[in-house]
Amino acid sequence: MDLITRIAQVIVPVFFIVAVGYFYGRKARPDLTAFNRIVLDVLAPVLVYSALAGREFKLADHTQLLMGGALLILGCGALAWGLARATGANPRSLVPVVMFNNSGNMGLPLALLAFGPSHFGAAVALFSIGNLLHFSLGARITSAHASTRELLLSPLMLATALGFASAATGVRPPELLLTGMKLMGDAMLPLMLFALGVRLTGLQKNAVTLGLLGAFARPLIGLALAFPLAWALGLQGEARAQLILFGALPPAVMQFLLADRYQQEPEKVAAMILLGNALALVFVPLALALAL
Repeated sequence: MDLITRIAQVIVPVFFIVAVGYFYGRKARPDLTAFNRIVLDVLAPVLVYSALAGREFKLADHTQLLMGGALLILGCGALAWGLARATGANPRSLVPVVMFNNSGNMGLPLALLAFGPSHFGAAVALFSIGNLLHFSLGARITSAHASTRELLLSPLMLATALGFASAATGVRPPELLLTGMKLMGDAMLPLMLFALGVRLTGLQKNAVTLGLLGAFARPLIGLALAFPLAWALGLQGEARAQLILFGALPPAVMQFLLADRYQQEPEKVAAMILLGNALALVFVPLALALAL
């Protein structure tokens, strides 16, 4: 009963905010274009930098976990490529959906509730590693014409680089400025969940069958790799639990923006992402039960 209560304390607030966004989205049909730009250009960079540069985050304590996250992403990509060949799906559409998870919108709030503020920096570091690979390797997989240089010079990537530099050197802004950054970053978490709920209103019934392939493959392959990786890297306690949760997260919403930008079957990618995030209601509690 204690485990069930703890899982409920983690997932109920998250899915409550997603549900509010969903029902509001169905009624108001808001345009999230300006919000998405603010998140990518301001709130997400501030959150990433403040978490990585904070005194409580020690980069040396999380090297094995970050290695596990990177290997999990690459392993998911390799298995997704085989799945695409076996099913006839377009690898440029399926592989990035399976490789990259929603460690921002859903992963960060879940990690904060499940593991507390003292371990939040590790979740942000995993999110940052995922973004670094997504905006470089992932963009190139999506399209051979992707401008990797432009993506890597985005505010989010620059904030990630500066955050890791601060964590490695100990050089950081005054605590007063970091406190302001953390306040801005904290505001982003519920807003991202709300926006995710709004996006779920875009799921079309005729895309459900096709979308199920990527929706199920993302968490199933991620979980299948997370356990052996945690064992091989000797991860214990919170680090092991973080990697398992990371493996079970649904597809990254960001991949739809890349697919749409490069016209790589955006409708099919949207179906996989939206269904995958809806199925998080099943896979996230499963991962927490296995990890906690």
